[in-house]
Amino acid sequence: MRRKEIGLCLVYRDMWQSSGKYMPRAEQLERIAGPIIEMGCFRRVETNGGGFEQIQLMGGQNPNDAVRRFTQPFREAGIQTQMLERGLNALSMSPAPLDVRKLMFQVKYKQGTDIARSFDGLNYAPNLKASFQLAREAGMIAQGALCMTVSPVHTVEYYIQLADQLIELGAQEICLKDMAGISRPTSIGRITKGIRERHADILIQYHAHATPGFSAACALEAARNGADIIDVGMEPLSWGTGHADLLTIHAMLLDDGFQVPDVNMKAYMEARKLTQEFIDDFLGYYIDPQNRYLNSLLIGSGLPGGMMGSLMADLQNNLKSLNAWLAKNERPAMSRDDLLLRLFEEVEYVLPRLGYPTLVTPYSQYVKNLALMNAVNLIKGKERWSMIDENTWDMILGRQGRLPAPLSEEIVKLAGAQGKKFYYGDPQDLYPNSLEVYARRMDEKGWDYGKDDEDLLEYALHPQQFEDFKSGKAARALQDDLVKKRRPQVPEAAPAAPVAVAAAKPRHLIIQVDEERYRVSVSYDDDPPANKEDTRGTSTSLSAPRVDAANGRHEAVTAPIEGRFLLTRDSGEKPVQVNDRIKAGQTVAYIEAMKVVNAVTTQHSGRVVEIAARHGEDIFEDDVILTIAPE
Repeated sequence: MRRKEIGLCLVYRDMWQSSGKYMPRAEQLERIAGPIIEMGCFRRVETNGGGFEQIQLMGGQNPNDAVRRFTQPFREAGIQTQMLERGLNALSMSPAPLDVRKLMFQVKYKQGTDIARSFDGLNYAPNLKASFQLAREAGMIAQGALCMTVSPVHTVEYYIQLADQLIELGAQEICLKDMAGISRPTSIGRITKGIRERHADILIQYHAHATPGFSAACALEAARNGADIIDVGMEPLSWGTGHADLLTIHAMLLDDGFQVPDVNMKAYMEARKLTQEFIDDFLGYYIDPQNRYLNSLLIGSGLPGGMMGSLMADLQNNLKSLNAWLAKNERPAMSRDDLLLRLFEEVEYVLPRLGYPTLVTPYSQYVKNLALMNAVNLIKGKERWSMIDENTWDMILGRQGRLPAPLSEEIVKLAGAQGKKFYYGDPQDLYPNSLEVYARRMDEKGWDYGKDDEDLLEYALHPQQFEDFKSGKAARALQDDLVKKRRPQVPEAAPAAPVAVAAAKPRHLIIQVDEERYRVSVSYDDDPPANKEDTRGTSTSLSAPRVDAANGRHEAVTAPIEGRFLLTRDSGEKPVQVNDRIKAGQTVAYIEAMKVVNAVTTQHSGRVVEIAARHGEDIFEDDVILTIAPE
């Protein structure tokens, strides 16, 4: 006897986000919709959500236009569309006010999205109650996602009980969301069976990334134990950090006796060809080749496929800075694989001490960034935990919900030593309504709110990216970057060459004035332009005490990390100004790097005599931010 029919969902949005940085443009998404429909095998297609909004804005395009044009053909064909949203964070990396969350569901339904897959990265069920309610009120199907991982805390019973909680809070469907693909087939089968036995009529959908290689076997176990829909990818973006391929899952389910709609292979090949065309257009420049491979090293760390594209870019940037430091200190350079392995090992160390947050956006970024900073600082001989960004502190302190497990004693002590206060209330209460604020700003700029207030939503969710989109800055930045990437690549010089040049022309000197030692940076008139760009500002930057003829000794506060410099974290904060008195340990600025905000504190007390960095501009490690005259 044949088993029940299994539905398939093509996660076309997630395929791209798991592979690289950018998404296809609206006109490209509109072109691919037809062949996907003609394939005839999909019950659902994931069209938007997650990082889709920010990525489109960064590419110089309004994401609302892309969503409307992509979803319309599927609705007309009777194929359900679904999005991914982050609960308390909505579609952003940080918590969103309730009025913004409400508008999001209303807008996305009107744009053509049928199903809202809502997840909380801490699996803190109360954070999703509003998502389920607001989705249903807007006319959408509310799907609750269990963020899957492997730890002593995340047991089979843990997930079955979590499904109970989400359904009680209003979820109409359940998704097993295995963002790193590290769940084991047996456990997935037992979890699915447990949910099905308790909730006979609930729809269960299975989603997993392919990275460590478990996902196909897990999909089969989910289907055998009661799952209704399996998420799949397709070539040329399946496997690797993406998802198991449609054709593989289709053949596997058929062989096991399930009813699965046939695949129109002519339409499949057309969709495959178009996707490759988009890659060749420009999107392939932002897809790291390593992301196309399976990687069992991720079994231990559990880092998700969806962030591997940004992870490899972050790793490369940090490696460049780290190797520059190693060269200055006459130590051998590290390879990317060396640093990647250090990162994986540090993630395994960090996770239990942070209370086992599941590694899904935004907490995967928090843990990865903290682990990377720890790894780099340990290499430099500094202490672990010496740099924790503000977003991670919010997670630690309970400002985004309750962690699955207790924090380690060392983290609790560190919080106490820094005067941090733990929060035990409803996280939503910390983020007051803000639509009126953004509407007023748009009025002042003469900007229209957009159809169904969709542009107001974008501005409230992604203010900086929306401003860069409106000004044309984002489109110009992408085009400028593409010009660089399309230039013929010059082969790298042998490792010995830059060392020899550095030795002949020192970049830093230690000088002594009245028994005081000072470290100064040096630039040369005959430096090539690229070199001058790389050392922007270092001819006047001192990372040790700074000498000023009129005022005596000054102290310099320097950037601990490369990124975008911010004088304030939000509009309500007062920036540090020249002549302000500041105290040791005070936060004087912020640096946005790797999607999180890092506070910059000073070790010195005194009067601010100069602010060298500019708000909103890029800053490099060891660049001077401000100088202080001790008092």
